[in-house]
Amino acid sequence: MPHQLCPFPVIAEWVKGVLSAVAAACKRLATAKPKLKRGRPSSTEKAARRLARKSKAMQEQIRDVFAERCLFVKRQLTPSERHRLLRITRGLPHLRKLREIMEHIYALFDRRCWTQTALGKLRKLRHWVKRFRWIGDTVKKVFSPHLEKALTFLDDKVLPATSNAVERGNRRHRKMQKRVYRMRSKVC
Repeated sequence: MPHQLCPFPVIAEWVKGVLSAVAAACKRLATAKPKLKRGRPSSTEKAARRLARKSKAMQEQIRDVFAERCLFVKRQLTPSERHRLLRITRGLPHLRKLREIMEHIYALFDRRCWTQTALGKLRKLRHWVKRFRWIGDTVKKVFSPHLEKALTFLDDKVLPATSNAVERGNRRHRKMQKRVYRMRSKVC
């Protein structure tokens, strides 16, 4: 029987990576905002007022993306949430791709398909994701062998997605290690 890994830490890594990519996109947007002079824009200068409006709109978009960042990683979106996501990512197609990638990741772990089908989806996802170099380390997680091992539970309808007994034992082991290694002195 192939070795099974718990899918929850794999998905949690993806969630963390996508959220960091959204935060990086917010930072890029903040640096792209136009620089304004101090004070209120002059009523006679149309260009200054236009820049002030553009800067304010970009700041609102950054705030909205940051406030609604959970929509990028949520498993199921309601129609109103999907509409809100489309509204806040208007003009930011790369952020829409992040949501699309998360939907593909969640589709891999769908109980209605077999492991071979999920591995075929994973192959297509790996081929598709190679184009998105701007995402950075998040994309590298698709090529992890842990992802394939986390899909083995799909073939057996009785086998749970995770073995709670094994996870509990791992937590106990980590706790014992912390207890021992905290008491080490500099000499040791």
